[in-house]
Amino acid sequence: MKAVALTRYLPIDDPHSLEDVTLPAPAAPTGHDLLVRVLAVSVNPVDTKVRSPKPQVETQPKVLGYDAAGVVEAVGPDVTAFAPGDEVYYAGDITRAGANAQFQLVDERLVGRKPDTLDFAQSAALPLTTLTAWELLFERMPYRFDDAHNRGRRLLVIGGAGGVGSIAIQLARHAGFEVIATASREETVAWCRQMGAQHVIDHREPLAAQLRTLGIESVDAAINLADTDRYWEALGELVAPQGHVGLIVEPSGALRIGDPYKAKCIGIHWEMMFARARFRTADMVEQHRILGRAGSLVDAGELRTTLTEVLGPINAANLREAHRRLESGRTIGKLALAGW
Repeated sequence: MKAVALTRYLPIDDPHSLEDVTLPAPAAPTGHDLLVRVLAVSVNPVDTKVRSPKPQVETQPKVLGYDAAGVVEAVGPDVTAFAPGDEVYYAGDITRAGANAQFQLVDERLVGRKPDTLDFAQSAALPLTTLTAWELLFERMPYRFDDAHNRGRRLLVIGGAGGVGSIAIQLARHAGFEVIATASREETVAWCRQMGAQHVIDHREPLAAQLRTLGIESVDAAINLADTDRYWEALGELVAPQGHVGLIVEPSGALRIGDPYKAKCIGIHWEMMFARARFRTADMVEQHRILGRAGSLVDAGELRTTLTEVLGPINAANLREAHRRLESGRTIGKLALAGW
């Protein structure tokens, strides 16, 4: 089968950083696995981080790719939710071969039915960011998607125009929050408003002063999707007593978790979307349920894809371009590739 893989961890401008290869097709699925024919993929910062330069060399080609949409070709004997021919979307499992290949094995408990109203590229842009935003807001943090008590609560989203931020804004608005997003360019400000943010402030400038200009002294919750270290002190001051801070980016150094976080009893919540698959948790099937719920919201017109561009078919050159753009830090929403 065709695939895109690496054997060395190189800068993205090196043509050997990602290469077109031919690999054996996966074996017949066992257990809860689905064999999926991959028709579209999307890219995320995790792809660039896994691929980033490091000294080790892989003895076998390593396939990345943690967002996909495709068609089920075969199912394992324990599969109950899917059948051959079903159209699906998923982020998958970072401990297994990724989606940048024509065929992939993936556990059904991590997979949802593709939204009927989206094509494969539009669908492939959704899983990882949707799971990350949903798990952070409604599982790690103590909020619920269908809870009238969210009305009047304020949520600050740092990094609103990125993949996770674009989904988090939509989910939070649907759940009843007043959303303040951060963005720094005219086009990213417009994107955040298009996603549903009521207010947009510049993350390059002091946050507190901008919020006071809006008549906002504090927020009930904040999710920092960009730079944990940079905004740590600011969020400690901005989040209200007994509020919550959600994080997805590993800090570069030690962080003080005492006052004002301790004095205010601010909850600190980490989200790692691959935790359930990596540690084979008893509730892995929650990702299947979340993607099912998200697909229903999409088909009802209440959640939209965040795809902004399809770069072409799935091949090494196009994936290198996607990685290059992500590493520039200037992408808006999600990039996808479709077809072989």
